[in-house]
Amino acid sequence: MADDKRDYYEVLGVDKSVSDDELKKAYRKAAKKYHPDLNPGDKQAEKNFKEVNEAYEVLSDKEKRARYDQFGHAGVDPNFGAGGGGYGGGFTGDFGDLGDIFSSFFGGGFGGGRRSNPNAPRRGNDTAANVNLSFEEAAKGCKKTVKVTKIENCKECGGSGAKKGTSPKTCPVCHGSGQVASTQRTPFGVMQTQTVCNNCHGSGKIVDNPCNVCAGKGRIRHTVEQNVDIPAGIDDGQVINLRGGGDAGVNGGPSGDLRINVNVRPHPIFEREGYDVFCEIPITFAQAALGAEITVPTLDGKVKFTIHEGTQPGDEFKLKGKGIQRLNYSGKGDQYVKIVVEVPKNLTKAQKEKLKELDSMTEDSNYNKRKSFMDKVKDFFND
Repeated sequence: MADDKRDYYEVLGVDKSVSDDELKKAYRKAAKKYHPDLNPGDKQAEKNFKEVNEAYEVLSDKEKRARYDQFGHAGVDPNFGAGGGGYGGGFTGDFGDLGDIFSSFFGGGFGGGRRSNPNAPRRGNDTAANVNLSFEEAAKGCKKTVKVTKIENCKECGGSGAKKGTSPKTCPVCHGSGQVASTQRTPFGVMQTQTVCNNCHGSGKIVDNPCNVCAGKGRIRHTVEQNVDIPAGIDDGQVINLRGGGDAGVNGGPSGDLRINVNVRPHPIFEREGYDVFCEIPITFAQAALGAEITVPTLDGKVKFTIHEGTQPGDEFKLKGKGIQRLNYSGKGDQYVKIVVEVPKNLTKAQKEKLKELDSMTEDSNYNKRKSFMDKVKDFFND
């Protein structure tokens, strides 16, 4: 053996205690890195690739690995001992592993790898559409019609691509497989790869008389109107999925889905959080001080509500069950109403006098928050 050969464990970047699985992972990683097809014209990569294969052939064989561990490169020299089988005749390692590497990079096989059937049923692609809803439509549900652009099988030819009364024929080059094999002899052995058939472009079929409607494609893209049931409780940004509403499948495969993106317009009165509804209602100073019966708008219509005497700005009350229908469940959320006390502007002289009179007649004890604040201010300056 040549003296300049590197240690095989070093070549694969592993130590001597490496397991079989770890050894295989290291080999696959190094083989991908240095493969000549990924490094065209790189002589050093070609040399490293050969070195990696030699190292793996020895270390993946228990007997050779044992001799290598004991005697080094001399232990796996073809001339070593009676049973010293080497690799002088070329790389004869794990072609299954190298086949997986080729498959992952080129979609083909090494030594007859796996191939996909071009005539197998394939699911169609998903399509998308948008629907715009009012706040009420989203809360209560409705029916909408959306325009969808999708691919469907040509009705004229039934999806075959062939003119009516004719049918496609099997490709004479790939015999219906959609792929052709090519064999190449390299310094590392004979390599076989699979490529897409140029004659049928991978379909496995030839259409001599194409359909006049779809031009031989068997499928056409057009825009259709789709009726959609909008469920009560849907919210802005959610997606409605219609099974089978997308592009038609290939070779009898199922259609894809239609995904409808929901956009809900803002409401001038209500805001939504989950299934609860929020709104603000302005009242007068007199209503807040004396109490009053007010009208509250809800999604189900107007309701009467009595606010108590001495209601403060920001006070909030709840109308149970007046919120939004829970999506796909029974029951509704609640409605929360926040009170806003509006201070009057542009008062007349007479109105101002009345307010001053009221203010002078009102005891400090009537203003709990004001009294508490003033007491705190007093304590602060007395400290």
